[in-house]
Amino acid sequence: MSITTEAELDGMKKVSEAVAVTLKEMRQYAKPGMTAKEIDEYGGEILNALGAKSAPKLTYGFPGWTCISVNNEIAHGIPSDKKILKEGDLVNIDVSAELGGYWSDNGGSFVLGEDIHQHQALVDTSKAILFKAIQYIKGGIRVADVGKLIETEARKSGYTVIRNLAGHGVGRSLHEAPDDILNCYVRFNRTRFRKNSVVAIETFISTASSFANQSNDGWTLVGNKGGFVAQHEHTIVVTDQAPVILTAANEIWN
Repeated sequence: MSITTEAELDGMKKVSEAVAVTLKEMRQYAKPGMTAKEIDEYGGEILNALGAKSAPKLTYGFPGWTCISVNNEIAHGIPSDKKILKEGDLVNIDVSAELGGYWSDNGGSFVLGEDIHQHQALVDTSKAILFKAIQYIKGGIRVADVGKLIETEARKSGYTVIRNLAGHGVGRSLHEAPDDILNCYVRFNRTRFRKNSVVAIETFISTASSFANQSNDGWTLVGNKGGFVAQHEHTIVVTDQAPVILTAANEIWN
């Protein structure tokens, strides 16, 4: 969507605060020995208390309030009671919701407890690249050039990117144009970011895979060559200068 009134900006701020706070609280709540379902139910309680509706449930009938992906899962992981989290796991939580007719999206990967499997470097790289990408975005910048920045920074750090997952417009629905904010350079993509538009920018930084494939459960995405992927995501408003980060309360950069 494009922000045209103070009321629209206020609506986007409220839903973004809801998803951001939910993500932060879920991350802090998660402990080794818990099931993904326990953590998801906690997140669902927070969303409901804030008057927000789970976007994946509302839009796709997803079997959870949020997406929780663990270790080799890239995204859209089902928060089941069979998924038991362990010390050192690489965990990703993605929270998106609707509130008052507005939609927002955010996510983040983190190491659960002690980093016994050495995932922290990957997590830190994903966070740093998202920060660089967001600071680069302003009205008139080509979407393809942001993809080039993400891919180049990943390669410098010894990682690859997932080439078939993308950030997207958001606001009046969960996925809007532009829906092709990829983590790689696509030469023929001439789309440019528009001032006052709302977009969800996300990184998918990988140790081995370059593409995400759907697993047999019909939801969970896994890498074509295995390995691990860290994802971080903010919903922002594009301006002439530095973007407004609507989901800053998730504290993924802290």
